[in-house]
Amino acid sequence: MWDKNVREFFDARAALWDEKMVINEEVIRIILDKAGVEKGKDILDVACGTGVMIPFYLQRDVSSIDGIDISPEMVKIAKEKFESENVKFYCDNAADFDYKKLYDCIIIYNAFPHFDEPLRLFEHLTRHLRKGGTLTVCHGMSRERIIAHHENVSHVSHLLPEADELKEMMGKYLRVVSVISDEEMYLVSGIKE
Repeated sequence: MWDKNVREFFDARAALWDEKMVINEEVIRIILDKAGVEKGKDILDVACGTGVMIPFYLQRDVSSIDGIDISPEMVKIAKEKFESENVKFYCDNAADFDYKKLYDCIIIYNAFPHFDEPLRLFEHLTRHLRKGGTLTVCHGMSRERIIAHHENVSHVSHLLPEADELKEMMGKYLRVVSVISDEEMYLVSGIKE
């Protein structure tokens, strides 16, 4: 039921998603630096939506980008925007999908509260991460603003945990190397050892 609610919620908003998106490029730069996104890396963008982060990955000359989202409408728009051999999109639940490859960087940007079982998600994604690769949960705004933003959509989002709580969850699978929670952003990033 959770997946169905999330899928329907984002399908209904896909057409206007890009118009409503607010991007702070300096925060994005910090996120990508902390996540280790650089030339030659293979990237997995979890809950990629309409592909908001794709141009920022491409600017860093990454080797490949796979985006996954549970919303068919979001994926449809992303595919229309980015026609490139090294950019692929999949429509599925990120915690179940068989990626058939390993990634250097897995990023969950502005989406973590919409996952129903975070530990299962971390366990699954870690299996698809190369040794030395990073998994990063991040938001382009403060935890308080995320919570306020999701106040009326509790049927499709959970409370974003305190950064230290997320660090503890992620630490079951990865060595956490970056934690930021301030007025500008929220980020927890770990490395697979």
